[in-house]
Amino acid sequence: MIKTVLFDVDGVLLSEERYFDASALTVWEILCSDKYLGLCPNEFKTDYTDEEIESIRARIFVHDQVLNFLKSCGLNANWDMIYLTAAYQIIHLLEQIKETEKERITKWVSHEINRDILLEMQGVLADQLHAFDFKSFLDDFQDADASKAGLFAHLDQIAQEKLEVNQTIFGRQGELWSTCEHISQEWYVGDKHVFQSTGRPSIQLGKKGFLTDERVLAEPEAIADLFQSLKGAGIQIGIGTGRPELETLEPFQYLGWLDHLDRNNIVTADDVLAAEKVCQDHAGLSKPHPFTYVWALSSKQKSIMECVETILPIENGKEILIVGDSLADLLAARKMGCTFAAVLTGLSGKKARKEFEEYEADYILDNVLEVKELV
Repeated sequence: MIKTVLFDVDGVLLSEERYFDASALTVWEILCSDKYLGLCPNEFKTDYTDEEIESIRARIFVHDQVLNFLKSCGLNANWDMIYLTAAYQIIHLLEQIKETEKERITKWVSHEINRDILLEMQGVLADQLHAFDFKSFLDDFQDADASKAGLFAHLDQIAQEKLEVNQTIFGRQGELWSTCEHISQEWYVGDKHVFQSTGRPSIQLGKKGFLTDERVLAEPEAIADLFQSLKGAGIQIGIGTGRPELETLEPFQYLGWLDHLDRNNIVTADDVLAAEKVCQDHAGLSKPHPFTYVWALSSKQKSIMECVETILPIENGKEILIVGDSLADLLAARKMGCTFAAVLTGLSGKKARKEFEEYEADYILDNVLEVKELV
């Protein structure tokens, strides 16, 4: 008998589309804006139509093939997807000038790449012919280990081989990753919330954000009714998401869902990042690590360390239903010994059924509203 239901957000309650839109715009900004590489500033602006965003995303992520590939590797954080895509393109651009700029390139890629370094690259690249190549990402990463650590290590290997250098910094989460994160937050939360979200001001002003322009995967009232029905049946409900807190609570408030949830049962990316600072001796705690769901299950009453060191599988795990759209969610549920319901409303849609069948998900649902009938 199910006594607790824990929901992922993206691909389950809210569409991931706006995150992927922001991700594509972030990579585009790094490449094109004169505040970064500035390779085509006349093609960059901060207010695009949906049609323009769709075109940029199709180009950057090769009609979402890159996104699908990274998701299939268990990568759950959009910031990591942005970083891998942008860093790979930077490596590709530097490869085109390595014959004449070997010394500079060696210096650039062996130290942290911050915005100042990107501007230095801009000054060199601006005077030389260059070409983007987004499709080759898929070929060059085919042999990468299907994990975040494996993808980052493979990026480092690609950089060393293509640039013919012995050491690079692409395999770790450094200044370039942080730059990608900040730009993506500018796009997603808009000028109004950037400082609250990141603790840093906007570099590129003019972005309105997507917080009140989410695409919902069922009628908001129907999802609110689902939450209320579960609570009425005595079932505890919670949220375990890779979204930051602002990007979870603001849309939930706007859509009228927060009234049905205990905030102590909502665990976000901010909680995971805070936990990683406390538990520096442990590997990353984002999904597929089960920490997100373990802490939501405890209503944040246990300490971070107690959750990290929880003996798995947990006692009475089958009484807990985790509802997600990704392999990362399934793997987290499996480690916990919980029941898992896959919903086919994520990036891959109904095509994901085959993968979930192969991994023997307990249930496969067309949408989140079917949880009511299941429970």
